[in-house]
Amino acid sequence: MTGLSPFSYALVRVVPRIERGECVNVGVLLFCKSRDFLALGVRIDDARLAAFSPGLDLGAVRAALAGWAGTCAGDGPAEGKSLGERFGWLTAPRSTIVQPGPTHLGLTGDPEAELARLVELLVG
Repeated sequence: MTGLSPFSYALVRVVPRIERGECVNVGVLLFCKSRDFLALGVRIDDARLAAFSPGLDLGAVRAALAGWAGTCAGDGPAEGKSLGERFGWLTAPRSTIVQPGPTHLGLTGDPEAELARLVELLVG
């Protein structure tokens, strides 16, 4: 496929104390319908999260992110759901430690490369 395709993405963030609303970006979720692409890019900086929220259960954060990756892959309850349904499921607002940010739009010729670029740019 040539040319640019529209995509949607959302930051994935850790919000240790929901009542404070402070967060650290730990990943990017990217969906490109025309390229049949849905993936989660994650970069966890343990030291940064520990400094941001001493006592944060990093194992629980990793387990939650593994669940997000499983949903992207169509595992468990996501089995049989379309990529768009899975993206909508993952980007729905929630009051948990791992949350999606707002959805943004863009154009790309290579969703996988775009995901890597966004993770580098927005997560670090």
